[in-house]
Amino acid sequence: QVQLVESGGGLVQAGGSLKLSCAASGRTFSTYAMGWFRQAPGKEREFVGAINWSGANTYYADSVKGRFTISRDNAKNTVYLQMNSLKPEDTAVYYCAANLRFRPQYQFLDEYDYWGQGTQVTVSS
Repeated sequence: QVQLVESGGGLVQAGGSLKLSCAASGRTFSTYAMGWFRQAPGKEREFVGAINWSGANTYYADSVKGRFTISRDNAKNTVYLQMNSLKPEDTAVYYCAANLRFRPQYQFLDEYDYWGQGTQVTVSS
């Protein structure tokens, strides 16, 4: 079992930055990959990015590449999503998720086994 709790969401102006955190508990954090997804009103949940168990490899959706950065601190059982140059279209509920698969396919929702409750990010124009 893995429990995930996101924090750090809020309201920010376009061009601004936010850093989301996701604290994990339960299974040893350094043994699984983590992903970030988002869901805007009326839209399907979509992949934002992911990081492998060690933090050595990261993967991003084209829409956020160059603006968002994922990192993790295995000593603190926490994964982060640094969001820069935010745009109104980044407005969504952001979720972190744990992928416990041996060879994870990072971009697919059904690859993830545990999800946080989500945190709202609103970018005003």
